[in-house]
Amino acid sequence: MAQRLILIRHGDLGESCRGCYIGRTDVPLSAEGRRQAAALAGELGPLNGAHILCSPLLRCRETAGIALGAGATLDLDDDLREIDFGRWEGMSFAEVAAADPAAVDRWAALDEDFAFPGGEGIGAFRERIGAAAGRIADDPAGTVVAITHGGAIRLFICRFLGLDYRQYLLFDVRPASISEIRIEDGRGVLTRVNDTHHLEG
Repeated sequence: MAQRLILIRHGDLGESCRGCYIGRTDVPLSAEGRRQAAALAGELGPLNGAHILCSPLLRCRETAGIALGAGATLDLDDDLREIDFGRWEGMSFAEVAAADPAAVDRWAALDEDFAFPGGEGIGAFRERIGAAAGRIADDPAGTVVAITHGGAIRLFICRFLGLDYRQYLLFDVRPASISEIRIEDGRGVLTRVNDTHHLEG
């Protein structure tokens, strides 16, 4: 049974993506994102024997490859993908609010049945993150590392801490940050969140 979950958000995506909803869109890391991924190497290097999971999206695979090296063994897990924002992909909040204010109101109310127009429903996203969390808790490795996305990390924290999913916006998760959960009997204690000290200097 896993005793520790280390959650890594992928690196920066560049100015063209800043402030925009990027879910299924498969964009690469920016030059800054690659620098951030390299800075993760010192944090992940000592984790011999850890089970490494990774979202299949390019930005996470690039982060993993740079941080862990080309020869690292990792398992791609489709459930670790970011939510699909549908027609909102690549748009800013201001653009979305102007184009579809009624849908924005439903999203802001965290309506359980809300789905992004042409994209994924919040309930479906929660279900797949919950399924991944169950597999992680049962993982025979003592430590699991998941290289994934901001939305997924926030939901993992809520799931393991027993928080209502509506609390996910309380957590700031920056690019290339590290968060960590100690797991006991499928429940968790948050021991580190949004740690970016390795990016300094």
